[in-house]
Amino acid sequence: MKILSLYNLKGGVGKTTSAVNLAYSAAQDGFNVLLCDFDPQAAASFYLQASRPSSMKTAKLLKGKSFAHKQIQSTDFIHLDILPAHLEFRNLDQRLGDEKKSSTALTSLLKGFREDYDLLIVDAPAGITLLSENLFHLSDKVLVPTIPSTLSLNAFDQIRGFFKDQKIPKKKLRAFFSMTDRRKKLHRETVDKLSGQKGSLFCDTVIPTASVVEQMGGEQKPVGAFARKSPAATAFSSLWGEVRSELSLN
Repeated sequence: MKILSLYNLKGGVGKTTSAVNLAYSAAQDGFNVLLCDFDPQAAASFYLQASRPSSMKTAKLLKGKSFAHKQIQSTDFIHLDILPAHLEFRNLDQRLGDEKKSSTALTSLLKGFREDYDLLIVDAPAGITLLSENLFHLSDKVLVPTIPSTLSLNAFDQIRGFFKDQKIPKKKLRAFFSMTDRRKKLHRETVDKLSGQKGSLFCDTVIPTASVVEQMGGEQKPVGAFARKSPAATAFSSLWGEVRSELSLN
């Protein structure tokens, strides 16, 4: 099982929509996928019409095993399941801090899914916390959606700095441009400079800003499920192709 985390220091960069669409694309390719919605806002859960668990015990959840598996829900899409978010996830950091080896305390939960899934995609909340640090260590790839703007690029630089300071392998970290409007000079110049260049940490695929992505809220579906031929759906499919290759998923 491979673990892919969608993460950024800041919100509003297309993280959750990317997580949902990548999970959908992977499932369409026939991989058994579990999307873990660790963001208490529960946007990924909403997009996939997952109901909030009536109760949640984060201490039990971290132990993995039967309690964690009972929280999983199927979606309308074959091969795609979800571990829905709960407001109690706001306490995950405190729970992780109470555990021995707190920077890897999430291991039991995530590794407990490996017999059932080929790919685990995590929608992580913003900010550098014990939860994100756990995900950095445990993920095969940490994928950072980045708007082609000064503040968003600065956030990515801070993430790179954290990886370096904590001696987390640089090869785990990858970024892609999201919510890109090529009509804007800054967006256009930034993408042309960094995306797909040799040695760049940015993927070739660029996700455009598009009204069809905003429509996910009303449709409660990934873009590919209701607008398969749209440029956004094509871009998410292309991004999945790059990620699949880097994760060596055959």
